[in-house]
Amino acid sequence: FFVSLFSAFRRTMSPPCANVPVEAVTGDKPRTKLLKSLKLSDPVPEAGIERAVEIMRGGGMFRFDNPPGIEDEVSKAEVEIARYTNFKYAVGMNSGASCIFLALKAIGVKHGDKVLSNAFTFTAVPSAIVHAGAEPVYVDCEENYVLDLVHLESQMVSSGAKWLIVSHMRGKVSDMDAIVALCKKHEVRMIEDCAHSLGVLWNGVHTGHHGEIACISSQSYKMLNSGEGGFALTDDDRLAALMIIYTGAYEKLYQKHTLRPADEVFEAIKAEQIPPNYSLRMTQLAAAVIRPQILTLEERVLIYARRYEQVEAQLNDTPNIVVPKQLPQVRTVCDTIQFNLVDMTEAQIAAFLKETNAHGVQLSIFGAKENARNFRNWSYGPVPEYLGKTEGIIKRAVDCRLPMQFEDKDFDVMCAVIRESMEAVMQC
Repeated sequence: FFVSLFSAFRRTMSPPCANVPVEAVTGDKPRTKLLKSLKLSDPVPEAGIERAVEIMRGGGMFRFDNPPGIEDEVSKAEVEIARYTNFKYAVGMNSGASCIFLALKAIGVKHGDKVLSNAFTFTAVPSAIVHAGAEPVYVDCEENYVLDLVHLESQMVSSGAKWLIVSHMRGKVSDMDAIVALCKKHEVRMIEDCAHSLGVLWNGVHTGHHGEIACISSQSYKMLNSGEGGFALTDDDRLAALMIIYTGAYEKLYQKHTLRPADEVFEAIKAEQIPPNYSLRMTQLAAAVIRPQILTLEERVLIYARRYEQVEAQLNDTPNIVVPKQLPQVRTVCDTIQFNLVDMTEAQIAAFLKETNAHGVQLSIFGAKENARNFRNWSYGPVPEYLGKTEGIIKRAVDCRLPMQFEDKDFDVMCAVIRESMEAVMQC
């Protein structure tokens, strides 16, 4: 897992100050370099690999391939993730974005409806809104990346939107009790995007229970890694039945789902009108590699928490860096860390990123021109001009992964690179 980054062109990188060698700025002190990649994904446990190979040898990768009486891997994974998150139902799909799309369809969003959502999130969220034929209405974020509740209520009133997706981007949880109150006041129905908040608790309860449907992801950089995949979670019988049919449980294949409402719920829906089959099912292969990872979630949460404290303390001791605090109601899952750059010009920020990347620490700015988390790039829908607050924040908000495969000493090296890079730039 040791990867040497940028070695071929490191010597050609421009110094942080024009015409001033790095050594002159740092007093000829040797620079620290990180030789492991921050882009490492969590490996699949051996049990998952063995089960996936067994399934491939038998050919039964489709979730409905198993003969009657033999529970499929997807159903088993749905039971296990529903138990972990304390939901009644879980519906496995081929991606977290598919979960959001079908959640919107199930909850009743129609073509042309307006759907509120975070201005600070990943492009998959507004893409799902557009995919459902709806129009995104964006809400500003605060310095700690959560929803600006004053702007949320203002947008509820001015847009008339009756739907809301709250995205817990990078596991940052907004004041959910206050949001529930606003939704009740303005008769808005809520979905929670929990792609980054698997394992995150609000007052001891798993995220997702404030909305009618929660959507989690098992894309490679999430707490569960199946390459692509996701689960929609709900306690509502009709919503669960609709999503099961939508994913591709045609005819009576819904009966092969272990976690499902009674047959009468499905047949009542079909009697009204047979829903579309969007064919967004999770495969048995994806479920096979997910299942053993569910068993280690809490163990990994504790490891991430300890490492986050180690990194947070070092970054907060670095000039021009502030790591925002989460709300006290939140039990975090810290597989990434975000921090704000303060009292720096755009040129200094660019030089800082160039320095860290040249020394093996791959950082990114959420508001960078090509970043898929920059709302300016969501041109498949109306690009808003009213998000100056969010734009100002994400232009100096830095994203950094904390890979499970690292050792504690690797994070010390990472923090040393960040500190030295800041010193090199700011001493100019």
